Amino acid sequence: MTPFQALLVTQTDGKFDASIQELQPEALPPGEVLIRVAYSSLNYKDGLAVTGKPGVIRKYPMVPGVDLAGTVEESSSANFKPGDKVVVTGCGTSETLWGGYSQYARLPAEFVVPLAAGFTLQQAMGIGTAGFTAMQSVMALEEHGVKPGGGEVVVTGAGGGVGSVAIAILRKLGYKVVASSRRAELHDYLRGLGASEIIDRNVLAAPSKRPLDSERWAAGIDSVGGDTLAGLLRSVMIGGNVAACGLAGGAALNTTVFPFILRGVNLLGIDSVRVPNQRRREIWARLARDLPTSLLDSMIHVKPLAEVFQLGEQILGGKTRGRTVIDVNK
Repeated sequence: MTPFQALLVTQTDGKFDASIQELQPEALPPGEVLIRVAYSSLNYKDGLAVTGKPGVIRKYPMVPGVDLAGTVEESSSANFKPGDKVVVTGCGTSETLWGGYSQYARLPAEFVVPLAAGFTLQQAMGIGTAGFTAMQSVMALEEHGVKPGGGEVVVTGAGGGVGSVAIAILRKLGYKVVASSRRAELHDYLRGLGASEIIDRNVLAAPSKRPLDSERWAAGIDSVGGDTLAGLLRSVMIGGNVAACGLAGGAALNTTVFPFILRGVNLLGIDSVRVPNQRRREIWARLARDLPTSLLDSMIHVKPLAEVFQLGEQILGGKTRGRTVIDVNK
């Protein structure tokens, strides 16, 4: 290995600093698998990490980047060999483990999975943690009895990464999908992914004097949280399910127990970090089967690593669309 470029975040006496630097190979943390990184991606957590917001980085110095895809350079694990194409998504990367905003990464083998058949490295990062979480959410709904034809499924934060991938998957599987978004300029994009109807986010987030509203949704995938999730819960049908996987609209949840005890609504928590390796492989296999690559390609924007600071501000402000792939070698 030669010296390589990486985005390094430090904190000294409470002062945050982030810059792209040249690092020596010995700077990499220990791990069984050394990966030459081709691409990373931009997730909401990445926006927090690169702009110095609290809640993600727990250990300094840190190379952010929740996701990465690349080629194995060295491996002491029997599960991987040099030349293998591999993917890592949200396993503590950017929190306690160095992540993907680097030309090289070294990680424990338990967090590395083979590139799923049918995907390129760039497409894998077009999926990234956001798409992985979307597929987790769909599988959680399925495991709780949600089936196509059972009623409308609403996807909140529809223009973001989780929402975009969730809509494409659900439509492929035959569900009637309603997209919730506050951005009118995304309506054509969301219909192109498979949304049959689009509602303004304020419809769900509007305050109500009633603990329960009229039943509408058979299920929902929510990446917004806050008032949006509270409003969604009030209008879920009897026995319906909501997969909660994000907090772009706030972490607080002001609701009552009535959706749960009067309608039997299930609120399903989705944690994309603590996922065993075998389960990760199952999720990627479902993505390869149920996410149309033509729709995936329509979501992807490729940007160089140098633009990640600006992009981080944009994703926190809800100004991105679909999935942003980061080319760490540009």
